[in-house]
Amino acid sequence: MNNSNRSARVAAAIRERIEALQPGDRLPGVRDLAADYRASAATISAALAELSALGLVVAEPGRGTFIARRETIAEPDYSWQSQALGHTRVDAARASRLGMYGDADSIRLSWGYLAPELQPHEDLRRIGAQAARSTRAWAMTAPAGSSELRRVIAAEYRADPNDVLIVSGGQQGLVFALRTLAEPGSTVITESPSYPGAILAAQSAGLRLAAVPADRGGIVVERLADELARTRARVVYLQPSYANPTGAVLSAERRAQVLELAHSHGAFIIEDDWARHLSFDGQAPNPLFSEDPHGHVVSLLTLSKPASPGLRLGAVIARGPAGERLRTARVADDLCVSPIVQETALGLLTSPAWPRHLKRLRAALGARRDLMLDTLRATLPGVRVPSIPRGGLHLWARLPAGSDPTAIAAAAAANGVIVGDGQHFFVDEPPAPFLRFSFGSATQAEMVEGLRRLAPACPELQ
Repeated sequence: MNNSNRSARVAAAIRERIEALQPGDRLPGVRDLAADYRASAATISAALAELSALGLVVAEPGRGTFIARRETIAEPDYSWQSQALGHTRVDAARASRLGMYGDADSIRLSWGYLAPELQPHEDLRRIGAQAARSTRAWAMTAPAGSSELRRVIAAEYRADPNDVLIVSGGQQGLVFALRTLAEPGSTVITESPSYPGAILAAQSAGLRLAAVPADRGGIVVERLADELARTRARVVYLQPSYANPTGAVLSAERRAQVLELAHSHGAFIIEDDWARHLSFDGQAPNPLFSEDPHGHVVSLLTLSKPASPGLRLGAVIARGPAGERLRTARVADDLCVSPIVQETALGLLTSPAWPRHLKRLRAALGARRDLMLDTLRATLPGVRVPSIPRGGLHLWARLPAGSDPTAIAAAAAANGVIVGDGQHFFVDEPPAPFLRFSFGSATQAEMVEGLRRLAPACPELQ
């Protein structure tokens, strides 16, 4: 989701300028407006597009942008819609932050995807061009996905290829799994803090949420057992490897205990394995799916995180009747993931470029994590990182007592820096103030500059 706060502010300023002009008057060119408002050409173009959508300006190719004729339009009345729609399910404030990366001028210190220079763009261009020449790229696949791609993905999970369902990215897989495995109105348990997208997915499926605390060893098993007994939940959402936002890894002892709890309560575990390819201090643990022969674990995989956000491809891996239901219900959503995307993903995963990319990526992420830690300590000594992640993309930072993470995030955004408001990672009230920082989403120079800008805006963190 592109939060264009900067372009919106520029659009508002240009709108004031329009008030003094007459219909048919020509606005200055993009380059001149960029100089006037100290903004990038991309930001000016976005602002003009917003004004054009409002009917205030008209763009004429080759001539320029002109003030539109002013017409009196009846003020719309949408009040009836609120009554017709009923209560909203999805938390709008949390949704507005999910995937937010600011505008072209923002420094992204909290974002769930790789910085452009860490993505294998050249490999994707080459492999995508090859895929586009294949006749399979323009033919329908089975709803479950390409048999070759499912075979490649299944191997890492010790799964039958028939247990793999290809979806358009991990978020779609998460929404799809929650909606299929849980009845509306039932409870899903999540570790706390947790990925905001999982909270939104549960809300959109009409599910109640129950949170169980987690520490550096993952979800606290004793509390999970209590919550399973109390709520009789049949679905538990976990990130066993490099959890977002904490970076926690579910310990070996707790892995066995979690599987035993799922068995004794007849529950599903949705294993969000988004960071499998983002380890940099040692290898990621085996998927929890590979240790579960009885079909309690349903795993989610994405290529959008380790490769490119534009490669919208993921997989849901499930055994038994649950897998059958997922594959059957899939037809109600769409008939298949775009075949050209599947062919590109298959080409990437089976190319020598893939292990080369992962090797470079792991080295780069480790170096950026260390730089962010060092810069945080030097620039914002009031911020404490309780646990140093060995994989993933994020640092979970605890703030001094009494800090307001929402106000800090807003102050940072006003200064052109995007940080993660810790409140959005909790189902209920957070036990302390936190911010999320992402070391994979900005260049090293941007990281240092962003934290430098944050310091004067947040004196309580120094």
